[in-house]
Amino acid sequence: MEDAEPPALRPDPKAVIRFFRHYVPLNLLLLVVLEALILGGAMYLGVSARFLDSATLSDAVHPLFPKALTFTLVMLGLMTASGLYDLESQGGVRALLHRLGLSFGLGLVAMSLLFYFFPALLVGRGAFLLSFGLALLGILLSRALFIRWARAGALKTRALVIGTGSRAAHVEALLTKRGHTSNTQIVGYLPMGGSHHFVDHARILDTQESLTELATRLQVSEIILAVRDRRGGGIPVQALLECKLRGINILELSSFFERENGHLQLDSMNASWMILAEGFTQGMLRDTVKRLFDLLVSAAMLFFTLPVMALTALLVKLESPGPILYRQERVGQGGRSFTIFKFRSMCVDAEKDGKPRWAGQNDSRITLVGRFIRRTRIDELPQIFNVFFGEMSFVGPRPERPYFVQDLTQKIPYYGVRHTVKPGITGWAQVRYPYGATDEDAMHKLQYDLYYVKNHSLFLDLMILFQTAQVVLWGKGVR
Repeated sequence: MEDAEPPALRPDPKAVIRFFRHYVPLNLLLLVVLEALILGGAMYLGVSARFLDSATLSDAVHPLFPKALTFTLVMLGLMTASGLYDLESQGGVRALLHRLGLSFGLGLVAMSLLFYFFPALLVGRGAFLLSFGLALLGILLSRALFIRWARAGALKTRALVIGTGSRAAHVEALLTKRGHTSNTQIVGYLPMGGSHHFVDHARILDTQESLTELATRLQVSEIILAVRDRRGGGIPVQALLECKLRGINILELSSFFERENGHLQLDSMNASWMILAEGFTQGMLRDTVKRLFDLLVSAAMLFFTLPVMALTALLVKLESPGPILYRQERVGQGGRSFTIFKFRSMCVDAEKDGKPRWAGQNDSRITLVGRFIRRTRIDELPQIFNVFFGEMSFVGPRPERPYFVQDLTQKIPYYGVRHTVKPGITGWAQVRYPYGATDEDAMHKLQYDLYYVKNHSLFLDLMILFQTAQVVLWGKGVR
């Protein structure tokens, strides 16, 4: 009689999924879907409660789908822009209520304007206000359930880390960092030789079990490789293959940081990983789609911001002598230089000694009007013309000055990779990391730029635009 096959492992459902090459936590995706249903359902429920007469109710509900869909999309967009889907910046119940109040307040204004300009969307003032109130109550309930669900650790992936050295310590430091939210639960660290351990000794697994037996007993659904030297038996290749064939996800440390942090960790990646990893690809179709997207978004932005730009130009001119626009040489795609346009936010002799300098916190060179337009990002609006000229994209790595590019390319590995795509007015690094004013800041921002270069897509561009609105609303990373 043949030996019975060992029972197959039943890994937990993936806590993070890849959506158009961008990592999205499953619990966040479920929250968005739930709240979309709440918003759309509130419109139907409000109209149904308002028009109780059967004949009137039938006439009111029948054409309601486009109206409910418009309300849902408007509210989801405003809630995203308000930071309600940024799991790392909730800041407690008070901040949550603040963001909810802001998004629903803006939603009331936005829907009123839509009703005025597009009367076909009107559902009646009483019905809309009732639907609006039901939507707010429903969202409050969904958030309360989500908070309880998150505290209970629902949908967390149980992971085992191979290695106990400095690389494994980076994993532990990330997952225990204050303010970091993760869908990964580390069950322990398995040593692979070496006498120096850099992780909590209480979490090191001292066992004689095989890797497969250990993974089965601990109900592991993911194994993270955090071993630096993999030659000469540094990792149990055969055991890892057996685990993979049983349904366990095997993850490189670079891929783990990419998923958890939304950036590529420079000290854990190498050229071979970049060559073999999915992404870092360019193509004519992608370039064409991105160019059309840039022209569409820029045209819309130009239409809505022309009055703001005209008023800003007047204020800049009245406050201090000098040109309204600030022109500066920047490095673009392929290392080619171009002239960038911005509203002048500093005094004319900001660099009178001729030496380029980073802008500092509370920089004395910034004018009063300049401080406001930098905080609200209004100073960046003239760059829309750079997008029209094809020198920039709306979304991409921030273009830097040639002086800093030459210096940083010598100091930071892979810095030149960010120039394989067009620079942008806004970008992944700008919405994920505060304003950079040092070489160390430039290194951290590069990690986000590399993530964008690797994974950029129309979906990620849209996500960045929504998060840019959040940056403007809350004034994050301003100097």
